[in-house]
Amino acid sequence: MPVYAWQAVDAEGKPHKGTIEAASDVGARQLVRDRGLLPTGVTLAGDTTRTKGAGITLFRRGVSSKTLAAVTRQLSTLIGSDIRIEEALRIAAQQTEGQPVAVVLTDVRAAILEGRSFAAALGRHPKVFPEFYRASIAAGEQSGKLSTVLAHLTEFVGNQEKARRKVQLALLYPALLAGVSLLMITLMMVYVVPDIVRVFVSRGAELPFLTRALIALSAFVQSFGVYVLIALGVAGVAWNRWLAIPANSRRFAEFLLKTPPFAGFVQHLNAARFAGSLATLVRSDVPLVEALQAAAAVTPNAFARERALVTAARVREGSSLRRAMAEADVFPPLLLAIVAAGEQSGKLGLGLERAAQDLEQELDSLVQALVSLVEPGVLLVMGGIVLLMVLAILMPIVNLNNLAGL
Repeated sequence: MPVYAWQAVDAEGKPHKGTIEAASDVGARQLVRDRGLLPTGVTLAGDTTRTKGAGITLFRRGVSSKTLAAVTRQLSTLIGSDIRIEEALRIAAQQTEGQPVAVVLTDVRAAILEGRSFAAALGRHPKVFPEFYRASIAAGEQSGKLSTVLAHLTEFVGNQEKARRKVQLALLYPALLAGVSLLMITLMMVYVVPDIVRVFVSRGAELPFLTRALIALSAFVQSFGVYVLIALGVAGVAWNRWLAIPANSRRFAEFLLKTPPFAGFVQHLNAARFAGSLATLVRSDVPLVEALQAAAAVTPNAFARERALVTAARVREGSSLRRAMAEADVFPPLLLAIVAAGEQSGKLGLGLERAAQDLEQELDSLVQALVSLVEPGVLLVMGGIVLLMVLAILMPIVNLNNLAGL
């Protein structure tokens, strides 16, 4: 049944909006009236948000990871209470009515009522539900452990959101400081330095090298600053298009994974994501091969993701998990050792969970160390630039005063 987005007002003139399923726009208007509201606009939701038959994937206001975590928590609770999927989706859509995610949930419910699986219905919205999310749901459906997988997904998505916010808040002040400093330096180059240069030139003083360099840099910024910004923008677009090619993206991912100083951080990040998601699925009694394929989808690095899929193929062929992961050559020794111990003891899920926790702790320590160095680093760099500018301006003035004293 089609999904309609509606706007209406109540008896007091207060605006309301939301989504509703109806056979036609006339039926949608009638359903809105049945709620005691006066409809002011009813449009088919897919007309403005659907893209090339892939479902409603793009919105004027995106679906944040925080919203995704909240929706996952609601669905986990409802489905864990033996409520049918389509009914759980309807309730969750009502709870988020007026938000973009409500349209998504309603469309997913409609796809399920048409006979699609839950994972296939989520696949209509790849911008909202990541590949790992959909793969985990598919594995949960096939194994009959959907409610358990959703419970672990709630924890996983929530932890990712917390980590993302933590890094963003830590980097906010250094980024603001760097931006303001660069703006002030640019304004000085364009408006302050030229006026000072005129004074020096009128006096006929011999300028130090540092002052001459500052004057040359100021002239360059005035003459070519706009072109430099345009060139940087073009370079950024070209770089994104180059990375959009799968072969180039894989090549760059391999470079990051194997080249110092990026290798250690990238390897720990991918191993932590892989181990955490694999532990979630194994603990949910998802078959190991399917769990490996789903865990590979959450691996951020394209090259590591490819090697993780090869690991799943080797396990399917009969290889042990530890041997297959060692052959992939993208996982740290700590993870390999814990996997070997987990296979021998028959407690692979607990071992993977412990490994994921250890890797996350190491990753958090590394991120905190890097972030703690960013702020003083920005202060030192910007302070050094300002000091050089001040010296370049003051040195000729001191020389002029000395000449005047003689």
